[in-house]
Amino acid sequence: MMAIHKEGYKILAFGFIALLVVNIIVNIIMADHALVKWAFMLCSMMFYIFLLFFFRWPARHLEPDHGLVYAPADGKVVVIEDTFEKEYFNDIRLQVSIFMSPFNVHSNRYPVSGRIKYVRCHPGNYMVAWHPKSSELNERSSIVIETKDGTEILIRQIAGALARRIVTYAKEDQDVLQGDELGFIKFGSRVDVFLPIGTEIEVPILQQVKANKSIIAKI
Repeated sequence: MMAIHKEGYKILAFGFIALLVVNIIVNIIMADHALVKWAFMLCSMMFYIFLLFFFRWPARHLEPDHGLVYAPADGKVVVIEDTFEKEYFNDIRLQVSIFMSPFNVHSNRYPVSGRIKYVRCHPGNYMVAWHPKSSELNERSSIVIETKDGTEILIRQIAGALARRIVTYAKEDQDVLQGDELGFIKFGSRVDVFLPIGTEIEVPILQQVKANKSIIAKI
């Protein structure tokens, strides 16, 4: 089952009206140029179809499993490495990063169940999302979830060169369920997951993963 995500409603409505108005103007100005009018209309339709495709929201249900960490986003695993995480933990963590292209589903999901311990949104730059420094310098939101056994996992939503808005639904002291929506990032981005050292990783580098479907680690 496929639906349109609520974050796309305003953009799709505005986009439809804007494209309609522009096409009317082009038809008036280019009244004697049928080829130009049809070419512009075709490009407009293709652009709007892309917007519909970008804001698609597939239904993905899962049975929560305390021992598993699911991918929080669709995309490609671009980083698996030990990293010093200095915003919250101030120690070495195992970082798994997923790059989301404009063609991926951009709804983000909670990789584990637990209680939200920390939520921070940071303004920043808009470097390409695969840049090593994007995790620290780009606009980003950090969310820490504490599982029922006391394990803390940090998820970081990072804006990319095209992404201009990060939406985060998480609130501190909120109980969340694995697989529920964490937020949404618009037009290309990246999601980092910081796990305890020694966590058993279940995906190789460059693997394509899907939120709520792909298991990235065991805890």
